[in-house]
Amino acid sequence: MQLGFAVPVSGSWATAGSCAEIARRADELGYSSLWTFQRLLSPLDGDDPRLAPQYRSVHDPLAVLAYLAGITTRVRLGVAVVNVPFYAPVVLAKQLTTIDHLSDGRLDVGLGLGWLPEEFEAAGADLVGRGDRLEDFLGCLQAIWADGVVEYDGPLYRVPRSRIDPKPVQRPHPPVLFGGGAEKALRRAGRLADGWVSGSQADLATIGQSISTIRAAAADAGRDPDRLRFVCRGAVKVRPGERGALTGSLDDVRDDLAALALAGVTETFVDLNFDPEIGSPDADPAVSMRRAREALEALAPW
Repeated sequence: MQLGFAVPVSGSWATAGSCAEIARRADELGYSSLWTFQRLLSPLDGDDPRLAPQYRSVHDPLAVLAYLAGITTRVRLGVAVVNVPFYAPVVLAKQLTTIDHLSDGRLDVGLGLGWLPEEFEAAGADLVGRGDRLEDFLGCLQAIWADGVVEYDGPLYRVPRSRIDPKPVQRPHPPVLFGGGAEKALRRAGRLADGWVSGSQADLATIGQSISTIRAAAADAGRDPDRLRFVCRGAVKVRPGERGALTGSLDDVRDDLAALALAGVTETFVDLNFDPEIGSPDADPAVSMRRAREALEALAPW
């Protein structure tokens, strides 16, 4: 199993300097990938937040990846995930292609459906029919990224006969991973995507069952399940004396990472953004960085 690390994108530690330090050190230590995530807003009930504090202040994931492309040389760069209802395919394709060029072909693309109604309202998007929208969106992306002249006429998206250049460095396109945890979403990933990335709330005790569902759907579609990637967002909380999935001492976390590999996960990335003691706007950024450095060094691949 490969091991990645999420850069600081949420809360007080999410600064350019912190991103650069974590990214460069992860590159030096041999981590396989760096990751970001998307949250557009944090809705309120009156003055009270409805979501956890790590969702209150989040940078744009694609802008961060473009920054990382310029300061790293080897490590892959991934987003888990951007929600397709908030974009037009041609706009997202252009952004992703640019990052693929800036990184010399190191981009991994996670695509999701979104779930927060307030984000859909703010983005002028529709919650209805999201699964069908994702399938047509992927078809449109693939048409835009294919060689030659582009012309696409799908159920929901259309691109008139055009030249849309440049094409991505990675051919036929950067790897596309689908998010989602429902059975229909898992089967969609097996049928259509290059792999799957789990969410922060995934039950890691049953992640092997999710992987089996995806693999079966791929086989049913005539695809080779062994060619798919299974990426786990590891929402790590270093809490000596406590115990839970990816929660506990650094030794406990290492044991859990090994168990994920046995469950069929091909890559896990350590994500400290989802620890409210680190990813919150109210956390002490110096303390957050100290704890991140310790985890980055202690969990480095060997």
